[in-house]
Amino acid sequence: MSADGCTVQGFPAPGVPSPTVEHLYLNQVMPLALSRQGKLVLHGSAVEIGGQGAAFLGESGRGKSTLAASFATEGTRFLTDDGLLLEWVDDRCMILPSHPSIRLWEDSQDALVGERTAMAPAVCFTSKSRFLAGPGIVFCDEARPLRRLFLLGEAQVETPTIEPLRPAEALIELVKHSFLLDIEARDMLARHFDDLSRLAALPIYYRLDYPRSYAALPAVREAVIRHALEQSESIEHEFV
Repeated sequence: MSADGCTVQGFPAPGVPSPTVEHLYLNQVMPLALSRQGKLVLHGSAVEIGGQGAAFLGESGRGKSTLAASFATEGTRFLTDDGLLLEWVDDRCMILPSHPSIRLWEDSQDALVGERTAMAPAVCFTSKSRFLAGPGIVFCDEARPLRRLFLLGEAQVETPTIEPLRPAEALIELVKHSFLLDIEARDMLARHFDDLSRLAALPIYYRLDYPRSYAALPAVREAVIRHALEQSESIEHEFV
């Protein structure tokens, strides 16, 4: 990868099919290239609610893609599956749409995705399948302002819970879930930290926890949608 992130050169091993190379490029290489271009990219998914964006961050296995797919298969358009690309436009932080596809493990496929949903070709390094956006998985192809950012909890509750995060907690989570290629590039790190600090100052951060059961997902969607549509004055907290 070039120093400015604008050029990537790859050397696939013999026998590796092109869909596998494309899959790795879209989900691993491109977010890192964008970060080297000075873009802000986080490990997260996002959906559109009421013309604005609600994003989900969490460690691998917490259910970011499953949650996005749960919304998208029920008519709420998704913006991204894993590479959450953010960009400031004047005073608003915008979510830019990514590749129109969602990757899911087999159990999530069986629970959420219809048999007629189009799939990308299988890849050789994972059993995850990539489902293409369409009538069964609806996609938003326009940038949307970031209204809520939910950090996914550890599934230690019996019903969906949403609790506010302090700015300092939000900043730690943003750092943890950033795509960064070279953590020793001081100028890039300084700029990245400034971007995250500006982002962390927004009053949009909450911890979302819920039982990891497919039967619980309708209640989770309802709680998230209701929360995201609250009037802006209700998200101004006082932290003590």
